[in-house]
Amino acid sequence: MAVPYDVIVVGKGNAALCAALSAQEQGAQVLMLEAAPEEESGGNSRFAGGVMRFAYDSVEDLRKIADLSDEEIAGSDFGTNTREEFFDDMFRLTQFRTDPDLCETLVDSSLATMIWLRSKGARFVPNFGRQSGMVGGKRKFFGRMPIEANGGGPGLVESLTHAAVKHGIEIRYETRAVELLYDGEKVSGVKAKQRGKPVELRAKSVVLACGGFEANPEWRARYLGPGWELAKVRGTRFNVGDGLRMALDIGAAPYGNWSGCHATGWDRYAPEFGDLAVGDQFEKHSYIFGLLINADGRRFVDEGADFHSFTYAKYGAEVLKQTGQFAWQVFDHKVKHILRPEYRVKQVTKATADTLEALAQKLEGVNAEGFLRTVREFNAAVRTEVPFDHTIKDGRGTQGITPPKTNWANPLDTPPFEAYVTTCGITFTFGGVRIDRDSGQVLDLNLNLIPGLYAAGEMVGGLFYFNYASGTGLVSGAVFGRIAGRGAATAAAGKR
Repeated sequence: MAVPYDVIVVGKGNAALCAALSAQEQGAQVLMLEAAPEEESGGNSRFAGGVMRFAYDSVEDLRKIADLSDEEIAGSDFGTNTREEFFDDMFRLTQFRTDPDLCETLVDSSLATMIWLRSKGARFVPNFGRQSGMVGGKRKFFGRMPIEANGGGPGLVESLTHAAVKHGIEIRYETRAVELLYDGEKVSGVKAKQRGKPVELRAKSVVLACGGFEANPEWRARYLGPGWELAKVRGTRFNVGDGLRMALDIGAAPYGNWSGCHATGWDRYAPEFGDLAVGDQFEKHSYIFGLLINADGRRFVDEGADFHSFTYAKYGAEVLKQTGQFAWQVFDHKVKHILRPEYRVKQVTKATADTLEALAQKLEGVNAEGFLRTVREFNAAVRTEVPFDHTIKDGRGTQGITPPKTNWANPLDTPPFEAYVTTCGITFTFGGVRIDRDSGQVLDLNLNLIPGLYAAGEMVGGLFYFNYASGTGLVSGAVFGRIAGRGAATAAAGKR
């Protein structure tokens, strides 16, 4: 019996779309299965801010990706994210745990993949709003991420979806894959529920790109630990670990940091799952310019350890550890003009006051006396002789207090004061399956290739441990999605 599809891609986020487009490039007949209805489709990518971290040496590399005017180039310092800098960040943030082969593939393929995304209709623009500031009359980018997808994550998904439809890729919505068709030797399709009815769909290869288990509270408690069932889900409600379960059920090798995840500060009263109308605006990433205060009125992390791009994905877990799973971010008027745009949205939980004493009474759940004592000690510890500069790690820290604040320390002394209450928002889980870096093919427990099975995106284990560099997820999804799609299509062609 003829098999109607060469490749089935499970999922419809950035990684899945890249896999589908890559497979179609090779001449494959591709079917995509998306658990969500069309209006909620796109996975976590629909909730992403759209920043892209890739290796580049100069503005000439950026011009291969984004339409930059001569005026923008003349008026900006785009910095670099060289191969060496990208590697350094990946190894430093993961405590040297990142899989060196996967990391090398990610770094070395990142620029070419960005150029490929552009060829598929994705558009990229300078990241002026969130990662830059004016210094000496020039706009200086910081955090090594000067480019973002036009329209953010939703814009990227929309562009790639348009490309998929244009190239004849079939997409079935409200179709959740539940089991791999596997005869003990090779994968030949999936069983799925299509609008509640069981269907069996056959193909020569299957690419699993349907995310981690961040929207599954039972799995979060099981793998991440007690209390994680209480975290808010920043993104889609459909990523409940189906792909991982299906792969593990047939003997795929689990890999990576299964007790780790990307988790950030998120509005305490945000809904249970992500809201597409709000997107990523429940996040609160300017804590580096203020204080993080727990229920005891105390600080509990070094807010200025690094740019938020390198700490935000681990500080959500620190907030979750606090009594009541919340923390207030407190600022004074001196830094209000450099707070990120998400502090100005309508859907925000905020307190303001003209005195610290009045603010202390408005910080719900916080020991007011402890808060005032913390602020007095902090103000006295700031090294005010060091100039403040929010575009670099300025070394304006504290002395004699624990935890220290390493950079961007300012006394809270200029009213009006503002505070924003956050909890932990989980983005994606780090645990996944082992893949072959050249083909995206999944390995079994004996580290042999599983014929017919490929994986990409958040399902790939071994890249991220303990922490995460902002903007890496969309790029790694595209890199390994492209590889998996090409590998799956090439294998399918060999089976014709």
